[in-house]
Amino acid sequence: MIERFFLKDYLSFDEVELEFDKGLILFSGISGVGKSILLNALLGVFGYKDINAKLAEVSLDNKLELEEVGLENEEINVFKFTKSKSARYFINGSQVSKKIIKQISSEFIDYLSLKESKEFENSRLLSVIDTLVSKDDKMYQNYLNEYKEIFLKYQNSKNKLNEIIKKEQKIEELKEFATYEIKKIEEIAPKSGEYEELMEIKKSLSKKEKVLNSLQNAEAIFEYEHFVSEALDLLDIDSAFFDESLNELRAYFENAKERFEELNDIDIESLLDRIEKLSHLMQRYGSIEESLVYLQKKKEELEEYDNISFEKDKLIKKSEKLLQECKNRCKTITKKRKNAIIKLNNIINEYLKSLYLPNISLSLLDDDMNELGEDIVDINLWGITLNKISSGEFNRVRLSFLSAFNDITNTKGNGILILDEVDANLSGKESMSIAKVLKKLSKNYQIFAISHQPQLTSQADMHFLVYKEAGKSKVKELKEKDDKINELARMISGENIHQKAKEFAKSLYEEKQ
Repeated sequence: MIERFFLKDYLSFDEVELEFDKGLILFSGISGVGKSILLNALLGVFGYKDINAKLAEVSLDNKLELEEVGLENEEINVFKFTKSKSARYFINGSQVSKKIIKQISSEFIDYLSLKESKEFENSRLLSVIDTLVSKDDKMYQNYLNEYKEIFLKYQNSKNKLNEIIKKEQKIEELKEFATYEIKKIEEIAPKSGEYEELMEIKKSLSKKEKVLNSLQNAEAIFEYEHFVSEALDLLDIDSAFFDESLNELRAYFENAKERFEELNDIDIESLLDRIEKLSHLMQRYGSIEESLVYLQKKKEELEEYDNISFEKDKLIKKSEKLLQECKNRCKTITKKRKNAIIKLNNIINEYLKSLYLPNISLSLLDDDMNELGEDIVDINLWGITLNKISSGEFNRVRLSFLSAFNDITNTKGNGILILDEVDANLSGKESMSIAKVLKKLSKNYQIFAISHQPQLTSQADMHFLVYKEAGKSKVKELKEKDDKINELARMISGENIHQKAKEFAKSLYEEKQ
């Protein structure tokens, strides 16, 4: 429910702040005072209209699914539009795109001036029909859920089968490629850490001669070892530390010479060739380890290709079994829906009759199987399509569907319905029929409407008068009985209110009471 609306600097409005309650909310006033401007500004906050206001803000107490777009839900959610250099939209202080704000708003707002077909979408119609079925069959919803699970399994199985068929079409090429890749890596037979070891050997070979020459020069130190030991004895210093150090040094030198002697057996050309092959692998796969992972993957793929015929046969049998189960369930679902669609048709036609429109005919046609079944709802609308009828007829038909859905699903007050002169160019009788439907609907919806007809206006729970003063648009709520009757009388007879108009206005007002 919209609790508050604030508008600043928009066309003929300087500033407006309005508070709303539940029910049917009507805006009236002579032509050109700004009623549509005001409603457009309200719609603009929700992304349905382009506006050029400095500020437009709405406070709602609706529980919204804001977490899906990364926002936090508040007790009172604030939608805001501002424009200085560019238009910007906000929800609870966080900036969002116009697309996001309209996406969120469409969950709780119905705007009956656009030729939108939300009420006529197959998924929504089937959902209402299924609700009707569930009222007589308490297990039906479980049956539907089970069908959806089976259908999704069938779809998943079918997708896997299609993938296998695609693979099968080029299986020889894939097998040849996998075999080639495996052979290429296995011929080199890389080992983890091998490249680093070979590079160390290469490094040692490159400095072998220099190191051995250096060791030969350094070993001259051992020729003077006994002189040092003799000097230490004369100084009464224990020479053990010196002897240990020289022995340790001698061991280092011996180990180094042995290590370099082992390199004598290495074929340098073979070493460089091996390093080059490993380098190519690393360039292609990133590292030796990754080439080994790739090798294993290709081996598994090759094994999969060899087993593909077996997997295909298994999936065909599984898919056929699931498909048959889906078809059997679809027959049961369709049968139950065909009974329920008659009830829905009757409810809609009752509303159409009250709105002085001919009956329509709803029926189920075959559709491609999907998670909703294999039914599509056909709307036979006096032999013409929805997009060919007038806006007035379209909105009354849409209102009939919306009212029927409300009766069946028992919507509880989270919806907002916005109408723009829904009774324009209608007779008083037709206007009153719309008024009665909207009045009933307003028990579960907060409804905003502009009207030039006294019949609809007389049914309002809140009545706002839009007027101009010194060229500026103003809005005030009519709370007193006399003020409401006077405005109804003006709508009947124009600015010069005569007594009969006042009497008729009074009868309309008292009829509502």
